[in-house]
Amino acid sequence: MSVPGVSPRLVARLLVAAWIGVGIASQAQAKEREAGASQSRPGVVTEEPREGRFVKIDGGFMVPYTETIPGTEVTFEMVPVPGGEFLMGSPAAEAGRNDDEGPPVQVRVAPFWIGKHEVTWAEYKAYMSMYDAFKKFQRLAANRAAATGQSSDVQQAWQLVEEHAWHGDVETTDIDGVTAATPLYDPSYTYGAGEEPNQPAVTMTQFAARQFTKWLSGITGEDYRLPSEAEWEYAARAGTKTAYSFGEGIPDLDKYAWHDGNADYETHPVGEKAPNPWELHDMHGNAAEWTLDEYQENTYQKLGAGPVAAKEAVRWPTKVFPHVIRGGSWLDATEMLRSAARHKSEEDEWKLSDPSIPLSPWWYTEEAAMGVGMRIVRPLEPLSAAEKEHVWEADVESLREDVKGRLAEGRGAQGVADESLPAAIEAASKLDTGE
Repeated sequence: MSVPGVSPRLVARLLVAAWIGVGIASQAQAKEREAGASQSRPGVVTEEPREGRFVKIDGGFMVPYTETIPGTEVTFEMVPVPGGEFLMGSPAAEAGRNDDEGPPVQVRVAPFWIGKHEVTWAEYKAYMSMYDAFKKFQRLAANRAAATGQSSDVQQAWQLVEEHAWHGDVETTDIDGVTAATPLYDPSYTYGAGEEPNQPAVTMTQFAARQFTKWLSGITGEDYRLPSEAEWEYAARAGTKTAYSFGEGIPDLDKYAWHDGNADYETHPVGEKAPNPWELHDMHGNAAEWTLDEYQENTYQKLGAGPVAAKEAVRWPTKVFPHVIRGGSWLDATEMLRSAARHKSEEDEWKLSDPSIPLSPWWYTEEAAMGVGMRIVRPLEPLSAAEKEHVWEADVESLREDVKGRLAEGRGAQGVADESLPAAIEAASKLDTGE
C-alpha cells in the first residue's frame, strides 16, 4: 500500500496502530512526528511562567515537565537547571574531605534538565522488559511464515516487527540498536534493598545505565543521558558552596538524606526527603548515582584552575573501571554524601558471585552495588552523532567483546529502539498469539 507524499514506514505504523487498537490521538501524534510537523519541545515554553521554577533561554523558557514512558503508564519528572559557573571540588578545610576532591576547578556549565528523582524500579523495569520483547522480535523474524493470503495490515505488522528485530550478526553496529539487560541471576539479592516501583533502581552497571538512557531516548525522541561529573556536582550544589546543599552541619542531614545511620538497611521511595534549592530530591544519599566519567584520582590537577567548559572536563573512559559515582547512598557514612565527595566503581569486586563467563555487562552481584543507581539528564542542545556514541555505547573494546559474546551465545538480546517500538511490541504480541 502506498500513499503519495507519505513514507512507507509511516504507512506501516499507521496500519499497525489501527490493527492493534491504538487510539486516534496516538495515530495522529505518530503521523505528525513522521511528517516532520513542528512541535514544541518538552520543557520549553515561549511565555514566561507566572510561578514555579524556570530558566530563561533564547526564544523561550525551560520549565519542569513530566514524561510518560511510551507504551507504559510510568512517568518521570525533569527539572530545568540554569547555565552558569561554579567551583567544582572542595576546599582543603572541609570536614571529611578526600585528596581527590581538589584542587578546586572553575567549570562553566550549559543549561540542561535533570531528573527530579533517581531512576526508579518502575522506570528501569520497563527497560528490563525489553529482553523478552527483543527476543520475541528475533524469534518471529527468524520464523516468519509466507505473507501470501495475509491482509495488508498484517503484512505491515510483520514489516514493523522485522524493522526492530536483531538478526544475529554481532558485528552489526546500528545507532538505534539497544542491548537489553539480561534476566537477573538472583532476584532475591538484587531486590534485597527493595524493589517497589517508587524505590531507586540499583545494581546495574554503568554500561547498562547508558543503554537505559539510549533506549529511553529512542522511544521518546529526546536525548537523555547520564550526567557528567561536573554537571552532577553543579546540580547537587544548586548554587551553594557548603559541604551539603543545605549547609555545613551534619545534624540536618536526616532531613535531606537516607544514609547508613537512618536507612534501616534499605533504599527508600524517592522524594521522601527535602529537596535541594533547585527542587532535586535525594542528591545526598538513598542511591549513589553513575556519571559519564572515568575515575582518576588526579582529575582536578589535570584540569587546572579553569575556567573550563563542563563538556571539556569529562574524562571519557579508556577502561572498564573505575567510573565516577556521586551522591553517596543508604550504605554510606555521612561524609560520603557531601556535594564534592567522589566514589568509584570496583568492577571485579562487585561481581565476585557472578557465575557467568564472561561476567555480566549489565549487573553486579555484591552488596556494595546495592547502593548504586542513576539519575538522568537531558541537555538543552541536542546530542551530535559523536556525542551519542560517547554517552550511549560500550566505551572500551573488552566491554564490547563481552557484550558480543553474550549476544552470540543467546544470553543477551538486542533490538531497535525508536518511537515506533511500543507499536512493534504490540504487533509482535498479536502476531505471536494469532489474534
